[in-house]
Amino acid sequence: MRVTLIGSHLCPDTVAAMNRLLAEGAEIEYKDILSCHRDLREYLNLRDNSPVFDEVRGTDRLGVPCFITEDGTVTLDIADVLGHR
Repeated sequence: MRVTLIGSHLCPDTVAAMNRLLAEGAEIEYKDILSCHRDLREYLNLRDNSPVFDEVRGTDRLGVPCFITEDGTVTLDIADVLGHR
């Protein structure tokens, strides 16, 4: 299973998701929005335009961790990712 994980090394939920995915044997492309300006810009564009983030926009939540599966599905729920095996 390949997955893109978007998050922050300072976010405990992102760290937990990374560990869970690694334990499941996932091949991860990690995008850290706090350490890479390009990754942050890409993420903001995704968050601002994807309906997945409708409940996040306008709140104090960042919407990370965010997952993009091999087939392009964007989700905020790791269970969705693990179900894509």
